[in-house]
Amino acid sequence: MAIRKLLLPLTGTAAGEAALTTALMIARRWNAHVLALHVRVDSRDVAPLAGEGLSGAMIEEMMSATEKESGDRAHAVRGMFDRFVARHEVVIGDARPGADHATASFASVTGREEDLVAQQARLADLTVVPHPDAGEDVSSSDALHAVLFDSGRPVLISPRVAPTTIGTRICLAWNGTAESAASALAALPWMQRAEAVRILSAEGYQRRGPGAPELAAYLALHEIRADIEMFHSVGNSVGAGLLAAARRFDCDLLSMGAYSHSRLRQLILGGVTRHVLENSNLPVMMTR
Repeated sequence: MAIRKLLLPLTGTAAGEAALTTALMIARRWNAHVLALHVRVDSRDVAPLAGEGLSGAMIEEMMSATEKESGDRAHAVRGMFDRFVARHEVVIGDARPGADHATASFASVTGREEDLVAQQARLADLTVVPHPDAGEDVSSSDALHAVLFDSGRPVLISPRVAPTTIGTRICLAWNGTAESAASALAALPWMQRAEAVRILSAEGYQRRGPGAPELAAYLALHEIRADIEMFHSVGNSVGAGLLAAARRFDCDLLSMGAYSHSRLRQLILGGVTRHVLENSNLPVMMTR
């Protein structure tokens, strides 16, 4: 299956610029359409503050300030979108069946970002999200986790700096779980176009389920030749070992399942998903 539609939640941050560049690169590779979605804050969300001892006039003033700030941000984001699309020679227009070139469109809506993004992602082949801000705990990235848990679709986390290539050398993290099986399926069209594919597995990573050799045999049925590296943890961290193995392969796309254990357990104890989200400097496609 080809990639035909990408969703990009666009915020206007530096990480958002890298994500926009990444999304446009993918669109050009697949002749796909990018829908850049900017979610404006609803000024009515400040209304509950009325119960916090604020007067009606103060609430109205806060709503007006929120509306102005939201409008200014939407204007700045649209300007960034137009500049980057022109720079990458992508046509602004609607998605069309069988297009022979990449297209992009911009939409600005009002509401809760995590709800609207997850809903729109259900009809996108891939959602590209900015890397969590370096100073921000990854657990607070609501839009990212909303797509992972509520869309049923793969999500690609852009690195902080846009890559120069994507999808030419692919690593597939495998541990036999349903989540890693979903990631293998999502990566199939990418792997069929890649120059090289490597399966990454480890004893401390493998769960109950098929092993890496069985995955390699399955991929061969799809005419994908993949070698296997059994990597080792780095500093007792499977996530660090996984990223080190990906770097050794000069990987420019890592596909993996997300949160095989519960998210709460990973937030408390750490985990492979959390480590990769916080430390990866390459495009990572996650599926749950």
